[in-house]
Amino acid sequence: MRNFVIITSFISFIAFSGVSGCEKQPDTSTICKNNPELCSDLHADSWCRYEKSELIRKRYKLKFIESPSGKQIYQQLLNLEKYNQCIELAAGVQHILHPERTNDRIRAFGLSAQSLSQLQDTTKNSQDLYLAFYHWTRFNDMEAEKVVLAAHKAQQIDDILLLSQIASYFQKFDAYQSNLIYLEVLDISDEDNFNPDWLLGLSNNYQKLNDLELTYLLSRANVLMTKQNVSEEKMLALIYGDETLQSFLDRQAEELVDVIEDGEFSTSAIKKRLLRSPPTR
Repeated sequence: MRNFVIITSFISFIAFSGVSGCEKQPDTSTICKNNPELCSDLHADSWCRYEKSELIRKRYKLKFIESPSGKQIYQQLLNLEKYNQCIELAAGVQHILHPERTNDRIRAFGLSAQSLSQLQDTTKNSQDLYLAFYHWTRFNDMEAEKVVLAAHKAQQIDDILLLSQIASYFQKFDAYQSNLIYLEVLDISDEDNFNPDWLLGLSNNYQKLNDLELTYLLSRANVLMTKQNVSEEKMLALIYGDETLQSFLDRQAEELVDVIEDGEFSTSAIKKRLLRSPPTR
C-alpha cells in the first residue's frame, strides 16, 4: 500500500480498495475517527467549523485518488489557505476558562502553515495550468504567468475563474483585450457561477475606451445584480444627463442580467452591442 500524507506535500498516500465513487461520504466526525491522519493536525473545537469541514472532506476524497490532478491539488491549496487564515485569527482569541483550547488552535495554525508551505514548495515550477495559475496569482511568479498566458493564447482555458483572472491582468494595460476575455467569461456564465464584479471590470474598461454608454450599461447591470446603493446623479452624469438614453440603457441592463442568469449570453443580441468598436476619441 502506498502512503500518502495529505497534510504535507501529496507525496505519500494511503489507498484503500473497494470504495465506490457513488458511495455517500461520511460526516467529518466519522472521517476523523476512522482516518485520524487526516485530522491530527487540525484543532478540536468549533472555531472555523466550515473551513475545517471542507478541508477534511477534500482530504478524504483525495485519499482514494492515486494520482491527483493539478486542479485537485489546486483546490487543496485553496482549502489549506482558507483554514490557515481562519485558524490564525482564532489562535489570537484567548480562552479564559479553557486555555488548552487556545493552545490547540495555535498548534493547528503552526501545522497548517507548515503544510501549506510544503505544498507550495512542492508545486512550484509546475507546468500544470492550475498550479501555475496558483503561483502566478499568489506569488507573482513570472514563469508561472508565462504558462497560463501561453495556455490562453492556445485557447486551452475554459475555466471561468482562470479566464476572469486573465481578463483582470490585461485590464492594467490593454482594456480592449481585457474586454474580449471578459466577454469569453460571460459566454460561459450562468446564475450559479457568475461574479457581478466582472461587470465592473468591463465597465471600467469601457470607460478607459471612452464608451460611456456601455460604461453606464455595465454599471447598471452590476447594481441590478448586487442590489448595491448607487448615486443616481453620478450615474446619469456618465451619459451627460440624457434621461431618454438612460431609460433605454436601463432596459438593456435588465436584458443583460437576464441572459447572464439564464446562461444565454453567448447567443444574445446584447453581446453584439458589447462587441462594438470603441468610439473615436
